[in-house]
Amino acid sequence: MGRLEGKVAIVTGGAMGQGEGIVRAYVAEGARVVLADVAEEQGQALADELGDAAHFARLDVSDGAAWARVVADAEERFGPVSVLANNAGILRFGTVEEMPVEEVELLWRVNQLGCWLGMQSVVATMKANGGGSIINASSTEGLGGMANTVAYGATKFAIRGMTKGASHELGRFGIRVNSVHPGMIDTPMTRVHGGDLAMEYGASKVPLRRVGHPEDVAPLYVFLGSDESSYINGAEIAIDGGVTATHAFGG
Repeated sequence: MGRLEGKVAIVTGGAMGQGEGIVRAYVAEGARVVLADVAEEQGQALADELGDAAHFARLDVSDGAAWARVVADAEERFGPVSVLANNAGILRFGTVEEMPVEEVELLWRVNQLGCWLGMQSVVATMKANGGGSIINASSTEGLGGMANTVAYGATKFAIRGMTKGASHELGRFGIRVNSVHPGMIDTPMTRVHGGDLAMEYGASKVPLRRVGHPEDVAPLYVFLGSDESSYINGAEIAIDGGVTATHAFGG
């Protein structure tokens, strides 16, 4: 306990699923957390449950002005932001031939632009206070391709690339930037695309023969947010039960 004592964190997409797991782990380890999301009811309920160490802020991650407000609110309420978990994201399936442009643009705005704006918004406060840790949520689809996820995968590859560049750009200020690449994680975002059947199919493709859960992912975010990972910068870390260890994500 206390691995994040003294840290102030912003967790996007923090109201449910993987983000909720990160928020709970951060508070348990001593951080003060702004959980940012568009899901106001769920986000406020989680903040109320966790008490004074957590605060809910409504955030559309594709809105730069909203980002500025959330960062200013975090600084006023808790102090300088030292950890950003850029976790918010959406999943849409569709072929190159048939996917509507509107869905492609939505993926770009939420997943890619949202990540960019998050990094941009915390640089000043982290530089002024000696550094920090930015953790960007990519995916196994940011490491390899899969049919029907071309647009989604493009955003996750972009996050991986932005992470690499930002790690070089910001490292001299003590700001570490790393990407996390989850595989099939049992969350509301993934369950909406097939429920139990999707989970069963996903598990059949994993060497461990199970899908992951938010509790499997959150400890990695704790580690990367803590001083224990002080020499890890620009890394891409898969947390996928071994999926990307196999050729072409096969069995």
